[in-house]
Amino acid sequence: MKVNVGSIDKVLRIIVGLGLLSLIFILEGSQRWFGLIGIVPLVTALMGWCPLYMILGINSCPARKD
Repeated sequence: MKVNVGSIDKVLRIIVGLGLLSLIFILEGSQRWFGLIGIVPLVTALMGWCPLYMILGINSCPARKD
């Protein structure tokens, strides 16, 4: 797996992921579990690799332009 997520992209993914995870505490009932979707952007930010970027041929990491 090559790194394909740049630093700005990582920060945005962390913010979005934490925002989605906060839905667990904000929403009520079964809708609150939609907040677990926030795990996806957090994991891709921490790994520095996004499988969707790989499929689409996107690379936001300036140091690793291949």
